[in-house]
Amino acid sequence: MTSATEQHLAGPLSAAVANLCQRLQPQVSARTAAGFREVLRRLSAPLQVAVAGRIKSGKSTLVNALIGRRVAPTDVGECTRLVTRFQYGTVDRVELIFFDGTKQVLPFDAGGMIPNDLDVDFDKVSHLEAYLTNAVLRDLTVIDTPGLGSLDAASVKRTEQLLGAARPAEDDSDPAADELDDTSRNAVAGAEAVLYVVTQGVRADDQQALAAFTAATASREAGPVNAIAVLNKADTITPESVTGSDGDVWKAATLLAQKQAATLKPRVADVLPVIGLIAESAESGGFTSADADALKQLAALDDGTWEMMVISADIFTTWECDVATGTRVKLLEKLDLYGIRTAVDALRADPDLTAGALRRKLLDASGLAGVRSRLDAVFRARADGIKAAAALASVTALAHASGDAGERQRVHDAIEVLLAKPEAHQLRLLEALTLVTSGAVSMPDDLAEEVLRVGSSAVVGEQLGMKGRPHKELSAYALERAGWWRSFASFGATPAQSRVAHVVHRSYFLIWQQLREQAG
Repeated sequence: MTSATEQHLAGPLSAAVANLCQRLQPQVSARTAAGFREVLRRLSAPLQVAVAGRIKSGKSTLVNALIGRRVAPTDVGECTRLVTRFQYGTVDRVELIFFDGTKQVLPFDAGGMIPNDLDVDFDKVSHLEAYLTNAVLRDLTVIDTPGLGSLDAASVKRTEQLLGAARPAEDDSDPAADELDDTSRNAVAGAEAVLYVVTQGVRADDQQALAAFTAATASREAGPVNAIAVLNKADTITPESVTGSDGDVWKAATLLAQKQAATLKPRVADVLPVIGLIAESAESGGFTSADADALKQLAALDDGTWEMMVISADIFTTWECDVATGTRVKLLEKLDLYGIRTAVDALRADPDLTAGALRRKLLDASGLAGVRSRLDAVFRARADGIKAAAALASVTALAHASGDAGERQRVHDAIEVLLAKPEAHQLRLLEALTLVTSGAVSMPDDLAEEVLRVGSSAVVGEQLGMKGRPHKELSAYALERAGWWRSFASFGATPAQSRVAHVVHRSYFLIWQQLREQAG
């Protein structure tokens, strides 16, 4: 690859897969080669993360918080029925992409947001491309999807089309589209990771939606490598409904998130509580010094009046008080009652808090830092492996779609050579993890848990399930488990299990080597 392209690759694994695609291009059909070119293009693009979830789960609010700018419309309108791709650009702009491939620049509304409604024939619109100067998008493209469970079939169809589960009929008029057939196109398209938004109840269709992620992403499973979930609107949870919460809303949300993580396992790496509304207001500039001043006035109220006002949103906005009703309505829109209570408690504890310090307190209370940290650990830090694994899945699918047995074999052999290299072990581990979590390879529960643990983290203590233990203990355990898995691979496993066991054995051996080098 050219050095300019290499600079954009996520790391050595992506570079290895890119080199494989380039070497194979002259050896495959024109159509497969076209698919490989698309794989190469996607390899050099930022990691693509789809934010998905049920309708009204607060996806767009969370997108705004993650981007750090209130730009995605959150009220139901035409634009919330479209897939919107937020990516880095040197100039802020939004483009409507039509099914026939034409584009139209869309002006931001007066508040700097994507307008909710479109002055075009909505049925001809495929999706939106938003280019923003926000630094967070340099290595992460965020895809906001319409809510699942919507009665709007067209919105669901658009999502499928963009994520690769279907192809727009109008594509037939695009000469470039002739290079890839439907199967090939679907093999390449799709998000590489998913951030799934749930609310208090995990429903059957949430499980189905995570399973559908597979069909929309070159048959890559949603799993602990490329999927995390957030429990949004954590402030709406009634603490009394969660055993062990001790009446604390955030503790209740944390406990419920842990329960949901067990329900959604192994489809997601984790479920984290978050209050998207507070996060959006605090992170995107929605919370102002005027809001802080109003909260200071509320903090000065006597206890009796204050406790009465926060019984409900209706009482909060209608009770006689020096703070104007309109101001209180705006505070509710930005923070809801939980955020308002949090801010007032902070101001009563420290009346000298500045507007900036109060904003940071609210941001802390939103749980956004935890979500960002997990995004970094699961997605950003492992982008090279995720993108390389996604690309290999696409390459394999393209070869199978060709219908040429010789071509299939050439691609298969090239992939096996790549995977045999020591530096490609992470790809082997991701593959093994996917085989186990998808049920393609059946394992006893305790061993499946161990594969999940070893493959779902890049932190040695977490991989070994011995976080915080002494270095010597970690080293001894890694060596012991390496020996056990080698024995299992040779004597106790089925052929499919043996393939996974050899990978897990090598993972433990490499961990042991790493720990020994650190000690030396």
